[in-house]
Amino acid sequence: MNIQFKKGVLELCVLSLLVRRDYYGYELVDHISKFIDISEGTIYPLLRRFRTEGYVTTYLQESQEGPPRKYYKITSKGKEVYDELEIEWESFIDGVNNIIRGDFSE
Repeated sequence: MNIQFKKGVLELCVLSLLVRRDYYGYELVDHISKFIDISEGTIYPLLRRFRTEGYVTTYLQESQEGPPRKYYKITSKGKEVYDELEIEWESFIDGVNNIIRGDFSE
């Protein structure tokens, strides 16, 4: 799959998970990689950018299995971006499906 296309889709996937609840980094990687072929190296730069852009905040939480984990929590700005991306995604899917199915009516 085209790398740039995958990066755009990953933004939507990460935000859609964070809308539901807070996640720590590896947990996001683990969940998404069940459906899309990704690596940890793909998610962490995205999470850093989201934090810089104000889409998420972070906090540490103690873990039973080792050191504290850094959790990511979506902000209201992140939720707005998610809503916009979801609308764009649905429109994109509809357009592609219309082409694939030969439905050229508008």
